[in-house]
Amino acid sequence: MTILVAGGAGYIGSHTCVVLLEAGYDLVVADNLSNSRKETIDRIKKITGKDFVFYKIDLRDVEKVEELFINHHLDGVMHFAGYKAVGESVYKPLDYYYNNLVTTMVLSMACIKHKVNKFIFSSSATVYGNNKVPFVETMDLLPATNPYGESKAMNEKILMDTAKAYPDFSVSILRYFNPIGAHESGLIGELPKGIPNNLMPYITQVAKGKLEKLKIFGNDYPTIDGTGVRDYIHVMDLAEGHVAALEKIRPGIHVYNLGTGQGTSVLQLINTFKEVNGIDIPYEIVGRRAGDIPISYADVSKARKELGWTAKRGLKEMLRDAWNFEKRL
Repeated sequence: MTILVAGGAGYIGSHTCVVLLEAGYDLVVADNLSNSRKETIDRIKKITGKDFVFYKIDLRDVEKVEELFINHHLDGVMHFAGYKAVGESVYKPLDYYYNNLVTTMVLSMACIKHKVNKFIFSSSATVYGNNKVPFVETMDLLPATNPYGESKAMNEKILMDTAKAYPDFSVSILRYFNPIGAHESGLIGELPKGIPNNLMPYITQVAKGKLEKLKIFGNDYPTIDGTGVRDYIHVMDLAEGHVAALEKIRPGIHVYNLGTGQGTSVLQLINTFKEVNGIDIPYEIVGRRAGDIPISYADVSKARKELGWTAKRGLKEMLRDAWNFEKRL
């Protein structure tokens, strides 16, 4: 079975490529490398000892995507391609809506035209908005608090309508919580360009001395210590969730939370990082960041029941592996 991994050089996409290859799938990987690096492709091949085709293309380009679908007999698509920084999306809304929506529409149209009926979509817990925790797939979605989350909710609607119109089109929407960590080899991990937008690479870059100190956005939330609470999941557990979804995919549209079901505050994360890796993380408290909510964690019972998937790795493993990757850079 051959799978197109759209955005496969990125953080989550690259780890999922490893799991797919190790599970025996053939891959075609496409990425424009806007927030990733070509060397990641070589490292995936080194980890797995397996080869695959890589295209450096913009997945908004209808002609390039059409050429890819013509050149390869594809059995499914995993769609990771998209801008993903919550805070940045507030200041660059048009970039986020244009990129994140058009890539989904172009890939979906190609799938329908070429009868590629398995589609896994990378969504986000941000679609729940400031809902009551734990977030459950059956909840009515509240308006997202940022354009990134809104773009994911709009993509879900596009895919839901497409699946209704084309009954053979099978879609799994995976709502991620907060992926951190890295492959245990230390060869691939979260490697943002420029100043990190996400918390974990910011922490590891402070630990390494690349950045002076961490900024914590707000300490006045209604949480255990005033800092934001999130459901952190090891990126390899998340990757394994994609393979589980692919293997259980069926006609229609199906939505799954991928998280651990446990919340951890920013300060708890910092303290655990210090405990695991023996490195203090200097930080300063600054104002709340636009688009953030106080608490987010998942109800994961549906994925456990229907996919036979559950997160196996704990917070200490996540923080150990993230630091192991940063040290090797």
